[in-house]
Amino acid sequence: MITWAFPLAFLLLVPVVARVFVRAGPHRVRVARADRPAGWTARRVLAPLPNALGLLGLALTVVALARPRVTHHDRVVEQPGLDILLAIDTSGSMRGTDLVSGGEGVSRLEVAKGVMADFVAARPDDRVGLVVFGEDAFTLVPLTTDHQAMAEVLDTVQIGVAGSRGTAVGDAIAVAARRLEQVEARSRLVVLLTDGQSNAGRFSPIEAAQLAAAVGTRVYTIGVGGGGAGLGDGLDEVTLTRVAQLTGAKYQRAASRQGLRDVFQSIDQLEPSPAKVRELSWYDERFGRWLVPGLLAVVAQVVLAATALRRAP
Repeated sequence: MITWAFPLAFLLLVPVVARVFVRAGPHRVRVARADRPAGWTARRVLAPLPNALGLLGLALTVVALARPRVTHHDRVVEQPGLDILLAIDTSGSMRGTDLVSGGEGVSRLEVAKGVMADFVAARPDDRVGLVVFGEDAFTLVPLTTDHQAMAEVLDTVQIGVAGSRGTAVGDAIAVAARRLEQVEARSRLVVLLTDGQSNAGRFSPIEAAQLAAAVGTRVYTIGVGGGGAGLGDGLDEVTLTRVAQLTGAKYQRAASRQGLRDVFQSIDQLEPSPAKVRELSWYDERFGRWLVPGLLAVVAQVVLAATALRRAP
């Protein structure tokens, strides 16, 4: 978008516009000359050209004086932020629609994906990745600062992508902890969201939490769902709380969409990004694109007025 460094320069256009209206006004009287040939000639048709070129040149010069320019911004991360892996339950029970009211028919998974996407967008200087788990657990998005790509992949996550008939909470924590162990980071976080209890996988949640704690990873656990018949085995809040405690983090429960937003906002406050960012701005000046044709128009006016279209005294 073009901005103007000195927009007040446009006030100089006022006399230019006034001159146009004065010259075109009804009070102007033309005096006929006896020696002027009748009919239209090229000279007579082109007679107003010098004045028109002069007005155009002045207008373009005024625009140039206002200094049109395009502003560019860049961000340089001088100190990296946190490394965060989001672990989301994709088992069958995440089809439950009890996180929203009014019969919207939005599943727990869809609500969780939307809130997670907002959380990622609010932390532009952190590296974020995604682990999905059901019967199995695996990394779907490695740690990245490309949050747009992360959001696009998150949006495609569906029930059953990691198996729909189990909930491998322990394996999800272990996969995330091992992934974070492979990178150098000042601080490592896992944010795990589930609506059930661990009933699949090789690792128990407590074993995985001990592994995470050993590599300096905090595991924030979130239990979602307001309850409902046939929707999973129910939350194991005791284990989720213990997992968080073992890793120096916190367990929270969310029974609504707003409640889930509040949980992620509290994590955002508990874990501020340590990133140091320097904002760079520079300008692409565009006044030359107006000044050059403006000056050429003025020069053309002077030349024509002094030669081919010179007026007789």
